Amino acid sequence: MPKTSKQNKEIKQLLKQISNKRARILIKHILAHGFITTEELEKKYGYNHPPRAARDVRESGIPLETFRVKDTDGRTIAAYRFGDITQIRKGRLQGRQTFPKNFKIMLYEKQGGKCAVCSGKFEERYLQVDHRVPYEVTGDIQEELNPENFMLLCGSCNRAKSWSCEHCENWIHEKSPNICLNCYWANPENYVHVALREIRRADIVWEGDEIQVYEKLKQEAQKVQVPLPDFVKKTVKKIVDK
Repeated sequence: MPKTSKQNKEIKQLLKQISNKRARILIKHILAHGFITTEELEKKYGYNHPPRAARDVRESGIPLETFRVKDTDGRTIAAYRFGDITQIRKGRLQGRQTFPKNFKIMLYEKQGGKCAVCSGKFEERYLQVDHRVPYEVTGDIQEELNPENFMLLCGSCNRAKSWSCEHCENWIHEKSPNICLNCYWANPENYVHVALREIRRADIVWEGDEIQVYEKLKQEAQKVQVPLPDFVKKTVKKIVDK
């Protein structure tokens, strides 16, 4: 819906409190043009992951609506405009919290140096602290850092989680923490859905001596001309059905 000059004035005031560069650029563009497309974010501003820029704005406290438009080639793409600014969540305008170094080290030791999703082993610097329930749903509501509310993810799994969550109906509309807690991305070892889809998944990383096993699986899959994930499923099924 179109915003009034009064609403835009309020957003301009809020903009002064936001330090995140991507969020500021996106907000200024919408103020000037009414909305911004993923094509503009990529081609004009060089953001290869447009939803991440939109997420920065939402995490800064300003609601965005996602809608569909046509790009210059006639393809349907996403675009963003301001949502109902009366829904701005107080306490969000400084963005998400930073985490003390010792808190991350504690999580690292707790998880055995592994990503909580794919179980790949990484140096501590390559793992990122992530809210189990997305920040977009709850904000930083904890008065104290409770390690049960956080997990360490590798960059690849963190990006995959972001994309999945940002396309989830609960993220977009209801924002129920309980729904998130039953999701794979919050509890990969004990979940009932993946972004509200009735599916199951297992992210697997082969490392060290295990790489030889991966290469053998890959070769066998190529022999029968079956994609590796399907070949792994069929192999597991044979074992389970015995």
